[in-house]
Amino acid sequence: MNPVKEVCVESFEEAIRAVKAGATRIELCDNLTVGGTTPSYGTIKKCKEKLAVPIMVMIRPRSGNFTYSQDELEIMQNDILICKELGVAGVVFGILDGNGNINQEQTLEFVQLSKPLNITFHKAIDNAVNILDGVAFLKKIGVDRILSSGGKDTALEGQTTLNQMIKIASPQLSIIVAGKVTYENLEEIQKKIPSGDYHGRRLVEF
Repeated sequence: MNPVKEVCVESFEEAIRAVKAGATRIELCDNLTVGGTTPSYGTIKKCKEKLAVPIMVMIRPRSGNFTYSQDELEIMQNDILICKELGVAGVVFGILDGNGNINQEQTLEFVQLSKPLNITFHKAIDNAVNILDGVAFLKKIGVDRILSSGGKDTALEGQTTLNQMIKIASPQLSIIVAGKVTYENLEEIQKKIPSGDYHGRRLVEF
């Protein structure tokens, strides 16, 4: 079976080129140099109108850590509602508490708000104190996917943890393998981390 190739982009033009080059899902962001923030309403709308593949929209109000103020949480909630209104495939977010754990209360609230959209918990999980406990919790509350490099800089470095995550997550929850995954090393990574779901900026050649 062909793997899902989720390509992260930061503009409409990039999204168009990525799909033409073979991307099967788009993670739409702004400011990828800081790991991605929420794109504009206009960009989301135009991508939804023009792209024939699922669009996952980054819900992140700023760069930096993943512990948010009440005002920031309200901004994120409003952005999720906009994504629901525009009818995109899903949203991507991650919320930690001050101790480096997944903020369970806020995450559950966001999951309930986001449904029926697809939900990805992003690489904030790689900053969590206990990644595997995080997977079990996200599986229990109905998250659809987790984006991770196994707590390391690259997927290959994090392969042991990623394979443990895949085992815990199955079958309800998909692990999207990230961390320097490119069209050049995808075949090797597929063999070592058989997820079926991969993510990267250079996952297709465009």
